[in-house]
Amino acid sequence: MKKRPNTEKLTDDMRAEYRFDYAKARPNRFANRAKDYVIVVLDPDVSQVFTTPDSVNTALRALINVMPKTVKRKPARKAQAMSHG
Repeated sequence: MKKRPNTEKLTDDMRAEYRFDYAKARPNRFANRAKDYVIVVLDPDVSQVFTTPDSVNTALRALINVMPKTVKRKPARKAQAMSHG
């Protein structure tokens, strides 16, 4: 059996400002908001043109509108082997 370190000794060495009272802990109220965001890192030259999230979103939405819509193609027919008679 391995000996476990004395946890009381470890906590006594810790400064008071690093001690966390878990009884006072609350759930993160911003956690749900963070799920709705996607972070994209822009190159410096691009970030000089698009300085706000709204300007980036406007440009991307305009690009989406001019992109050709994808057309679903029917599956290609399998080539039938010709029988020689």
